[in-house]
Amino acid sequence: MEKQNVTLAISKESLRRAKKIAIQQQTSLSRLLSNLIDEIAAQEESYYEVAKQRHLALLKKGFNLGTHGKATWTREELHERK
Repeated sequence: MEKQNVTLAISKESLRRAKKIAIQQQTSLSRLLSNLIDEIAAQEESYYEVAKQRHLALLKKGFNLGTHGKATWTREELHERK
């Protein structure tokens, strides 16, 4: 995978805490942040996929529009000009 350097502006306190976490996890700060971004992106994609499947199921089931599957109007009635 191709990598690209980025510049971040974060508070000194956040940086200190992140470095501490990276040391505890025996990894670099870069790897720690990269992994967190990957996790967030995967989670967002998962949320999208769940929502997509839920909505596709709703569309497949259909909606009750009170017509019992039959139009109660004609094309002419819908396009009638007044």
